[in-house]
Amino acid sequence: MNAIRSLWRSAPVIRSAVASNYTFRPLSSAPATVGSVQKVEPVPPTVELDKLYKRVELEMRGIDPAVLLSYSWFCVAAASHLGIEVTKSWALRKAEKERHTLLRSVHIYKKHRVQYEIRTYFRFVHLQRLTGSTCDTYLEYIERNLPEGCALKVTKVECQPLPEHITPPTE
Repeated sequence: MNAIRSLWRSAPVIRSAVASNYTFRPLSSAPATVGSVQKVEPVPPTVELDKLYKRVELEMRGIDPAVLLSYSWFCVAAASHLGIEVTKSWALRKAEKERHTLLRSVHIYKKHRVQYEIRTYFRFVHLQRLTGSTCDTYLEYIERNLPEGCALKVTKVECQPLPEHITPPTE
């Protein structure tokens, strides 16, 4: 009995191996440290279903149309390699222009002004019928390869089951 106690106290590796599979319950209410050993049944993990997305919309915006075009080709090629269905890929005809007018001199000469213009180009890609894991993998891959001067906005449309309080129509 003393050998078991000393082994239990001195060997943390044995203690962790035994403690993970067994629970210890004292035989009586006395302050004894040795108890009976019972096998613990592992609880089966619950199965979590993957999400389904009806459509995923990628909106890319940038300041250089050539870089944006190249990146959209990259996104479509990556989707085709993963077996993702690309339904649409298009660009807006004109860029969004944002103009700022400033005085050349801070204090005088109101006639002398300078205009600055920022052009933002857009491209869109629509993907259909994706699972959650495929969508996460694809989005992580294209986000890691996002070029400088470009931004990416992702909109997901998720499929969900019909709520219980709504019943389908009877015909």
